[in-house]
Amino acid sequence: MNTRSFLLAPVLVLALGGAAQAADMNAEEALQAAREQRVALVDVRTPAEWKQTGVASGAARISVTEHPDGDSGFVADVTALLGGDRSRPVALICRTGRRSAMAERLLERNGFTQVYNVGEGMAGSSAGPGWLARGLPTEPCPTC
Repeated sequence: MNTRSFLLAPVLVLALGGAAQAADMNAEEALQAAREQRVALVDVRTPAEWKQTGVASGAARISVTEHPDGDSGFVADVTALLGGDRSRPVALICRTGRRSAMAERLLERNGFTQVYNVGEGMAGSSAGPGWLARGLPTEPCPTC
């Protein structure tokens, strides 16, 4: 997805009269969008994974599977990260795109309207080589 299609995706959904639909972006697009503050990037992996590989640069760490308050706590933390605005764009990344896709559906069921999945994840998948293989920047997680 190029920058133009990223910016037009919500307009196309509205123009077609449909509800928000699952959307993907690759790791490079997610990094650029996060740097330009067009999207909040959230790493939904576990603390052990954050410690092992580092966290995608600029990403908030909110585990979807190991949140102490379960799904409702995950939703509450993402809502807080977005300043309560569930229409603000958010991109989710995990190891290979599966958990981030699950988290995407969870957020959409809870009223978030612009959720993007970084389908290739940190380690790569059929969607692409992954954040790490692309050589994109990471930040250590010393408290994980």
